[in-house]
Amino acid sequence: MNQARQGRGYRRRKVANVAMLALAGLGTLVAIGFLLAVLGYILVQGGSALNLAFFTETPRPVGEPGGGMAQAIVGTLVLVALACLLGLPVGIGAGVYLAEYDRQSRLATAIRFTTDVLTGIPSITIGLFAYSLLVLPMRSFSALAGGVALAIIMLPTVARATEEMLRLVPASLREAGLALGIPRWKTALWIVVPTALSGILTGALLAVARVAGETAPLLFTAFGNRFWNWDLRQPIAALPLQLFQYAISPYEEWHRQAWAGALVLVGLVLLLSAAARALGTRSGPGR
Repeated sequence: MNQARQGRGYRRRKVANVAMLALAGLGTLVAIGFLLAVLGYILVQGGSALNLAFFTETPRPVGEPGGGMAQAIVGTLVLVALACLLGLPVGIGAGVYLAEYDRQSRLATAIRFTTDVLTGIPSITIGLFAYSLLVLPMRSFSALAGGVALAIIMLPTVARATEEMLRLVPASLREAGLALGIPRWKTALWIVVPTALSGILTGALLAVARVAGETAPLLFTAFGNRFWNWDLRQPIAALPLQLFQYAISPYEEWHRQAWAGALVLVGLVLLLSAAARALGTRSGPGR
């Protein structure tokens, strides 16, 4: 009798296991299918408009065929570089502080709560904040304002990734450094951080991949520019901004270039995500 019950229970568990595996597999296939469909559609629509002129020329006037988005591609790289220059040191510093100096105090709790809130704040709100902070006092849209907005968006991802990766570093490494008479700040800077460097870089790359495609905060800060500009105090072009402007236009040629720009932007994000994934596979402490 007991053996029969055990046999029925085993069969039920096996059937449930197979059913859940099938559902999980189906969900995975659906997710991958949507991703491939989006990527394939962008590739088909944008591939035909990609040429050398797209990467080397600026937009031409309405009605003239050709032109490109060279200034927008470079502008995106400038804005991302500014965001990294401003956001990475602050985010990594906050993560080191939380992991190495202050884990349980009210200040640490407040910092973690702030980063969690920043993660959920719509990017357009951060754009409005940067607009009030820099654009209004300077009386001009600027690349600097766009970089600040993107840096604020990067902060929570970088800070929490740094904190979590530093917590994975064995305590014995810290104790060894302190036992040798090395100051605590040097132990953190020269022993703990290099050990977790791959994981920290992974978090930084994920943050960069996120801000590279942001449009809303740049509408209030960088604003866009159809010409080359190297002055950080003036408006600057960006791929997401130019895509938005071309997508809402009534011109077919601009629509074609918008798809090409979308393909370039998606390719950039995919490269950054792949790099973060590659680093993440070997981001364990001591590797």
